[in-house]
Amino acid sequence: MKADLLLDSARYVVVCDDSATVLADSSVAVADGRIIGVGPAEEMRTSVEAAEVIDARGQVIMPGLINLHTHLPMTLLRGVAENVDLQGFLELVWAEEARVMDPAGVELGARLGAVEALLSGTTTALDMYFHPQAAHRGAVSAGLRHVIGPVFFSFPGPDGLAWDERMAMARRWPDDLAAIGGPHVPVAYMPHAPFTVEVEHLAQIAELARETDAIITTHTSENDSENDDTLGSRGMRPVACLDESGVLGLAPVLAHGVRLDADDRRTVAAAGASVAHCPGSNLKLASGAADIVGYRSDGIRVGLGTDGCSSSNDLDMFPVLRLAANLARLVQHDPAAISAADILRMATLEGARALGMGDRIGSVEVGKEADLVVIDTRVPHLTPLRDPHTAIVFAAGRSDVRHVVVAGDVVVRDRRSTRIDMDDLLDEANARVGT
Repeated sequence: MKADLLLDSARYVVVCDDSATVLADSSVAVADGRIIGVGPAEEMRTSVEAAEVIDARGQVIMPGLINLHTHLPMTLLRGVAENVDLQGFLELVWAEEARVMDPAGVELGARLGAVEALLSGTTTALDMYFHPQAAHRGAVSAGLRHVIGPVFFSFPGPDGLAWDERMAMARRWPDDLAAIGGPHVPVAYMPHAPFTVEVEHLAQIAELARETDAIITTHTSENDSENDDTLGSRGMRPVACLDESGVLGLAPVLAHGVRLDADDRRTVAAAGASVAHCPGSNLKLASGAADIVGYRSDGIRVGLGTDGCSSSNDLDMFPVLRLAANLARLVQHDPAAISAADILRMATLEGARALGMGDRIGSVEVGKEADLVVIDTRVPHLTPLRDPHTAIVFAAGRSDVRHVVVAGDVVVRDRRSTRIDMDDLLDEANARVGT
């Protein structure tokens, strides 16, 4: 068969399916942006005629990582708010946003964030930020599969929009998204949080999402203060606000979900909603430790995210894998509470399912879009390599990412972006913020 790309003779292909399949000495063939073959290297080499061959000997092929909660443009706000909790963080960051994050700043920050993400093996990001058109242009210019949409506040936020203006933007968003292009993503709407969006406004978002077949993501129960603030202003906890408004019935992605109580967990599980677990940010802001093992036992899907790099300071998913695994074991007081394979599946297939894209991305399977990462294992910290799941979760890092493919396009080759001039990008970012 003819192919556009053959990733040849990998030491392992880590499929990230529900069976935690690992294939030894195997190759992956890609055509028209999709995986058309996965099998033994010798058979693939003789049966596939490829326009391009990438030598993957001694390396691991895996699905691209899915960052289920982030704020990519906030790369320009890295280091602005340190040694504060969530509320102190928001106060400092919102002030700086007003200074540098106009549409041009957002597009630049998103481009910088997308390159950072891709170089560390992330191929899809569920992003939340103002000026979504600008953010999407910046992210897709680097080759990232970028899920974003209008952000909602019931008051003029840092972007200064009134509610009617936000709703008008949201109604235009499906057309704006199609016009900008990039790898396929769903339409998305993004109410900031129940403590910043009134219940009646959440209901309007839910109605629009049903009309446009959109997904919804929102911050939910990130810390105790958020729960208390929402209870004080709305008379109910965040999950109850989402449930009453109809948002929860659309199976949204709940960012953080650190402080979900037993009633919250039952309600979230019954609705089929997902939690985007961000252990790095949660620990740095001292928000708490989400019991993701308990959540999963309750029937809640859990994916992983970095949050924005103004709170977690980087967009690297490899530390997130490690933190999520170790924190889950600590919370449960059980070193066997969760497996490396389960953690890696959260950052791939489960993240894809949370986005409604489980049939398209998240695993290395024939028919899926070719979002792939090649990990170089010929390094001391991955030697000996007894189990690739364990090696990826507990030892690998972004420096090991050699090649990245998104929708069949090689967007990182030999650790360098194929789309973006790095020197120009870094100079522009430093000039923008005055450093």
